[in-house]
Order: sequence, then C-alpha cells, then structure tokens
Amino acid sequence: MQLQDKSRVAVIGGGPAGSLFSFFLFNLADAVGINISVDIFESKNFLNPGPRGCNYCGGIISESLVQMLATEGINIPEKVVQRGIDSYTLHTDKGSVRIETPLHEKRIAAIHRGSGPKGIKELNVQSFDNFLLNLAREKGASLIQERVVNVEISDGFPLLKTTENIYKNYDLLAVACGVNSHVLKMFQNDFGYKPPHTTRTYICELPFGKDIVNSYFGNSMHVFLLDIARLKFAAFIPKGDFVTLCLIGRDINRELINTFLSDSAVKDFLPDGWQIPDNICHCSPEISIEGASEPYADRIVFIGDSGVTRLYKDGIGAAYRTSKAAARTAIFDGVSAKAFKKGYKPTCDKLLWDNRIGKFIYFVTGIIQRAGIARSGVIKMVVREQEGEKNERPMSAVLWDTFTGSAPYKEVFLRSIKPSFIITLLTDVISGVFSSETTTKI
Repeated sequence: MQLQDKSRVAVIGGGPAGSLFSFFLFNLADAVGINISVDIFESKNFLNPGPRGCNYCGGIISESLVQMLATEGINIPEKVVQRGIDSYTLHTDKGSVRIETPLHEKRIAAIHRGSGPKGIKELNVQSFDNFLLNLAREKGASLIQERVVNVEISDGFPLLKTTENIYKNYDLLAVACGVNSHVLKMFQNDFGYKPPHTTRTYICELPFGKDIVNSYFGNSMHVFLLDIARLKFAAFIPKGDFVTLCLIGRDINRELINTFLSDSAVKDFLPDGWQIPDNICHCSPEISIEGASEPYADRIVFIGDSGVTRLYKDGIGAAYRTSKAAARTAIFDGVSAKAFKKGYKPTCDKLLWDNRIGKFIYFVTGIIQRAGIARSGVIKMVVREQEGEKNERPMSAVLWDTFTGSAPYKEVFLRSIKPSFIITLLTDVISGVFSSETTTKI
C-alpha cells in the first residue's frame, strides 16, 4: 500500500484541511519524483456569501499559524484578511483591560471562510477557504463540485458515489469534511469509525457598519470572562463592516445567548440602545471536544476536525498540522492503517494530550469565572503588567496564548504554575477582597 506513479487520491472536503493536505501531498510527491492525481470533492462554492459558501467558523488565524504558513511559502493576501488584530481586550464585571500583542504586530488575521455573511452589500470580501483551495488547484488538484452520498470499498480500493456519478479505484481517501457534515455517518458502521465527541456553539455576523466597528471595536478582539453557567468563551471579532460573535461552551442555546447579551458588562460595552437585528447571518455548529479514536484505516485517513483538532481554539492550525502529517505519512510510509499508525498517529496523540491539559485550564478558568475576587485579581494583575515593563507580563502572556491558541496548552499550563505567577495572582486576589472598585484600562 504505497503511493506511486499514477496513484489516485480522493479528498472529501475542500476546506483548510483538505486543501492543505492536497497542497502538501503534491509538494512531497514532487520531491520523491512521483506523479499523482488528486480529486477534491466539495459541493460548496466559497465564492458565495452566507451559508452557501461558509464553513461555520469564527474566522481567526493565530499568529503561530501565520508564521507556519509563511514557512511553506503561503502568504495570506491582504484582501483575504478582513482585519489585523493587534490586541485582545478582556472584559469582566470587575473592569476591562487591553492586552497588546507581545511584539506589537498585527499578526493575527480575522477572515471570512466564505465570501462574507448573508446580507453583505458589496462582494468585496475574498474567501480564505477559496484562497487555500486555489493553492491546491494550482498544484494540480481537480475540484469536483458534487455531493458525496456514499463511500464503499471495492476490490480493496475506495469508491465514492455522488449525486451525479461514481468515482472508483482511488489509492487513498482523505476525509476532511468536518464534524458538521453528513459524510462522517457513512463511516460509522462498515469502517469502524467513531467520530469525535462534540458540543454546540453559536456564531453570528453582526452588521454594525465600518464606522461603528472602527470606533467601538477597533483592531482588538473583545473577550468576555463572565459568571454565566455553561459559557466558556465569548468574543466579538471585528472584521470589515461586520463583527463576528462567537459563543463557546456546553450546548449553547437561545436562553444562554440572551443571558450573555443582557449581561451588564456586554450592554455597557456595545453602542447605546443597540439590539441584535432580525434575520442576521448565524449558525449553531458542532465543534469537536474529543478526537476520533482511530482516525485512519487501510487507504483512508481522517484529517482536520473529523480526526483530531485543538480544543476550542486554533482549529485551522490543527488542520494544518494533521494535513501535513497525513500527507507526509502517505508519501514516505504508505497508506495502510499500519503506516498511518506509525507516521500519523503521533501527531494526533500530541493534540489529544494537549487538549486534556486544555480541559484542565478551562476548568480552572471556570472557577475564576464563578469567583468575583478571582476575576478582580486577574484584572488587577493584567493592568499592572500592561503599565509596567514589557518583558514582565506573565498573566498577559498566559491569557494571550489561551485566547489566541498561539501556544500549546501544555506551554500555557507550565507558565501558569510557576511559583512567582501563583504568588502574584494570590496577592492581587487578596487585595481585591479589601477593594470593591472596578479596574479599567482600555
């Protein structure tokens, strides 16, 4: 089970995982001197605005991913980036504080996965997913815009049925369709595939207009740490004329959305009298919180969030890592389950273990959310750091990497258990007991 000259590869899903996998596969095949063909099955057209071209994502590219893509010769065009994020602003009921990027560069990109939200007035938005898909097509991938309705193994080789045709005799099938796709159900019985555990989130595009976006939100991503049950993360992400609202937690529903929007910290931040409009572009996608148990079989590999992704943050970064590892394994080790276990599984295991640490970090964050004095202590510590020396900002760095996903959870955890960090935080928490004042530094 080796790829060789004239081997045929099918990829289900033309999002970041599928496109990057195809991109890396062509590069590595060229490096070893073999010619392959790749068919990407993607029924969506990313040039369409609204749900028809969207892949259900808040649309943040971490600074670490920007750097990794650059090393691959992939530079994100300016027209794809809707806004460069140069800071995060943390909001609590105890005050707000702006956390600047450590190097004072706008290296975090806010993007649209499709060509903008439903209701966009001018189609001047360039899709990030379409940009990556075009990179794969420039390498030689063929785009088949048909919906896959069945997958079988015929004479030992993957066979795909779409609504229009039958495609067979593929040497390898890469499944990169994501956990919100109907396709994953096809693998649960005959292939022994167990999909990732998921939870429901909420994403919507708020049409504030460019002037309000610039004056109220600026180039900062606004994150809210509030005592709201089941809510782990809430953020407003400014782009062009729109601001993306992302709520992440345990089974987000309408009641939780209304509770968040009616919180005093949120209402005080938003423009006076603003209310969420009717018929906005919104979705409630599932996100993976636990990876698939074995994201591979003979001639089949699951990449992106259909296999393993990062917990809550940097899903596109995880797509980069898993797609590159899967492509490298397919070229150098083979396409059997044994080969993927040897070459691909270590990358998946590393993400899984890091996610377990991430779960503990969010558990501790939940305790801070529920404890007013802890929230006050965090704000005080960050304010003092932002006013002090730039090379002594441990809490700011921990929050920055937690919010952005720019560093592994393990690294964040190790920095947060240093004695000096804990002592400083406890000092600020204790001081908060004797002070009822809110602290604001924006």
